[in-house]
Amino acid sequence: MKKIKKQNVFLGILGTILALIWISPFYMMVANSFKTKKEIFESPLKLPGNINIENYGQAVESLDFVHTLMNSLIITVVSVVVIIVFSSMAAYALSRVKSKVSTIVFFAFVAAMLIPFQSVMIPLVSMFGKFGMLNRAGIIFLYLGFGSSLSIFLYHGTINTLPKSLDEAAIIDGCNRFQVFWYIIFPILKPITVTVAILNTIWIWNDYLLPSLVINQVGMETIPLKMFFFFGEYTKQWNLALAGLTIAIIPVIIFYFIAQKQIIKGITAGSVK
Repeated sequence: MKKIKKQNVFLGILGTILALIWISPFYMMVANSFKTKKEIFESPLKLPGNINIENYGQAVESLDFVHTLMNSLIITVVSVVVIIVFSSMAAYALSRVKSKVSTIVFFAFVAAMLIPFQSVMIPLVSMFGKFGMLNRAGIIFLYLGFGSSLSIFLYHGTINTLPKSLDEAAIIDGCNRFQVFWYIIFPILKPITVTVAILNTIWIWNDYLLPSLVINQVGMETIPLKMFFFFGEYTKQWNLALAGLTIAIIPVIIFYFIAQKQIIKGITAGSVK
């Protein structure tokens, strides 16, 4: 019993230390967002002496926040919905149709997760430029391509746990394949769907590199692109940048806390065959 108590105390202390390390960047971001630029350089770890709310007002104005937020929301929401629909259907087909071709295709998707974006970004952007797709539609299509591999992998693992008798019973009742998937299988995939949604939302919402290459029109910038406004060649407005970052992560944090139970269920379901 004493050994167990000592282990629990040790694990509790270790967990607390790791939690403090993990949360320290968020603390620094929020705390320094209320300081002046001078206070940040004097003591970045110290709590703000006087709370400076003006940083948030200036950040919202400089970012044209409402318009930029709508750009990010449109691209993120549409991309995530498209990824969920196509990836779930592809995973269902690959799971239910057992053949050498489906196996090869599935492992091709898995292998695609290992390809770094930097190795293909120049030919992709060049190709999309020729077809006039350096816009929202183009970036959503690219997100579908880059987000499908992991999403199909997660969906595939979950669908493999579902008995084929569900499909057979629905077909006997008169459903076609699409109806079997949409009305029987897809509702059961809710936990993994939430997992896929949150993983892709965090990635797309915070992505800077792909939008910087594809979105080349004024007024279509996402929040990460607009954040670059605070980092000039000769000066960096850290107080405004940190205030803008704090505002920008709020939607993702709210979404995560709402969906966290489903995320845990989805990860567990996808890991067991």
